[in-house]
Amino acid sequence: MLVMLKLKEIKTNAKKYIELCKLIYADPRTPRRAKILLWIAIGYAVFPIDLIPDFIPVIGHLDDMVIVPILIYIAIRTVPKNVYIDNYVQVLKK
Repeated sequence: MLVMLKLKEIKTNAKKYIELCKLIYADPRTPRRAKILLWIAIGYAVFPIDLIPDFIPVIGHLDDMVIVPILIYIAIRTVPKNVYIDNYVQVLKK
């Protein structure tokens, strides 16, 4: 039961985080570097080209779970604080 609650919480948080990334990307005050990093993260997650092939057990899928969040983290860090806060507040209001 506890595991199901944790998974539901992770799902909810992931949806909010994706919405935040969309809003940050659409905001005209967002620097070009952040937008490029977000596109790279999306591309790496969607396209089949990986640094470590997925047919290698565990490690093949683990690189996707590490590289994409790191790229998103770096992109978010390059966004000015006021842009991040404005968009974060919009996500919380929904």
